[in-house]
Amino acid sequence: MKPEGEVIRLLYIDDDRGLSRLVEKELGRHGFAVACAPDGDAGLEILVERAADFDVVALDHYMPGREGLDVLPEIIALKNPPPVVYVTGAQEGRIAVAALRAGAADYVIKDVSEDFTALLRNALEEAVSRRRLQRENEAAQEMVRLARDRAEAMLREVNHRVGNSLQLVSSFMSLQLRHMTDEGARSALKESQARIEAVAHVHRRLYTSDDMSSVAMDEYLEGLIDELGKSVGPGDNSPNITLRAEPMRVSTDQAVSLGVVVTELVTNAVKYAYAPGQAGEIRVILEPDANGRALLTVEDDGPGMGDGKARGTGLGGKIITAMASGLRSKVEYDGEHRGVRARLAFDL
Repeated sequence: MKPEGEVIRLLYIDDDRGLSRLVEKELGRHGFAVACAPDGDAGLEILVERAADFDVVALDHYMPGREGLDVLPEIIALKNPPPVVYVTGAQEGRIAVAALRAGAADYVIKDVSEDFTALLRNALEEAVSRRRLQRENEAAQEMVRLARDRAEAMLREVNHRVGNSLQLVSSFMSLQLRHMTDEGARSALKESQARIEAVAHVHRRLYTSDDMSSVAMDEYLEGLIDELGKSVGPGDNSPNITLRAEPMRVSTDQAVSLGVVVTELVTNAVKYAYAPGQAGEIRVILEPDANGRALLTVEDDGPGMGDGKARGTGLGGKIITAMASGLRSKVEYDGEHRGVRARLAFDL
């Protein structure tokens, strides 16, 4: 049913002038504004010029010149065409099905009884109502799309600004390092700088990616290891930091926690695994485990932990524990490994 007071603008295409007058009279009583066309070509010409002037079209099948099925595809092909209700004879179900397949919104069996105009009116009102709902749905989806795009743009800008701010803090720390002579203070500041870089690297990934809900961990670790090699392990005789990571995506929060854990473990390995000037290797491995989880491993070939306790477990140890807890896991050390092997299993 159409809302009370609404006028539905109908183009009725039929060569039967008597029936056209009947439709115009009966539907006019129910709030329709009816315009008639004597054949398919005339109706198509009207629609080409002013399709926006009509809410719905009723199209007869049998007409001189071209039948309705010949004209229907051309109406459907117009820009923003009104819905079409196809009008056909009582024994012509095959034609009605063909019309629906060609794009008609509905069909009505044609006769001269009062039932025909009532059925036609209902079909026309339903077609208009469905088209209105379709357009409202499309408009709502467009609003959702625009809102999502705005939100993503704002989030990208936030990540950009956070990344820039973290980079600025790191730069300030680099300036401070140049004026510090105490090696203990320099070492602590460099470790803090590495932690900041681990978080900043996530944000750089986010604002340069189309997917801001997750991070490609293999690509992130590749950049992070490169940064760590420059910051905590520079020098010709420094340990060689290598990476073997299988492609997998993790959430943003997981990426931050994993990045900080890797930074702490690699920093510890650089400090304690090998004697000054001694070459060696620190391996970072990311792979799926046998239980369907992801497994992060950081290992070296140094002398191990000696008394069974991880060295440098002051602030760094507390940070590792906190980050692992956020991943609902913990870092475990493999006592059978020659050097130090730290493992962290987590859910994707």
